[in-house]
Amino acid sequence: MKGKIIILSAPSGTGKSTIINELIKQPELMLSFSISATSRNPRGQEVDGKDYFFLSPEEFQRKIDKGEFVEWEEVYSGTCYGTLESEVNRVTESGHNLIMDVDVNGAMNIKKRFGNDALAIFVMPPDMVTLENRLRNRGTDSEETILRRLAKARYEISFSDKFDIVVVNDTLPEVVEEVRTKILNFSNVVK
Repeated sequence: MKGKIIILSAPSGTGKSTIINELIKQPELMLSFSISATSRNPRGQEVDGKDYFFLSPEEFQRKIDKGEFVEWEEVYSGTCYGTLESEVNRVTESGHNLIMDVDVNGAMNIKKRFGNDALAIFVMPPDMVTLENRLRNRGTDSEETILRRLAKARYEISFSDKFDIVVVNDTLPEVVEEVRTKILNFSNVVK
């Protein structure tokens, strides 16, 4: 049986990657993570082919031109992210549910393309002050980048009502359980 598509979208610093990592540990969800492609350089300990497919801007554009993405977006000036169709097929054809970490525009494009085979979940920060503190505490971004991420967060939050489900990441165990339950209901996976 072909797997379904679970889309998680949230402002940077909201915890969606941590939520996804916790969900993947739960075998009853039958989740496999979609590895996105990006034109940015790796950060910290990120590994090509594991965290992202790191492509040069030229390689990324060639794949766009060939129609190899199910969605892509220039998220920040000169920095693109996207999901390769080969990644969607790799996971769903194996019978696993594909979990995707994409921005709001990508989420809307995927939902439009896959309809009822996709569940779009928006992860909301408790509030903007908490989000700003999380971004600063990561210690990975410049002040300019943090301010840009906060502005983008306000824009992304304006899309939350277009998602199938909105959850607030106030405490990690609670939001993981809430999302887990929603995925089980959507995918009809027997506990």
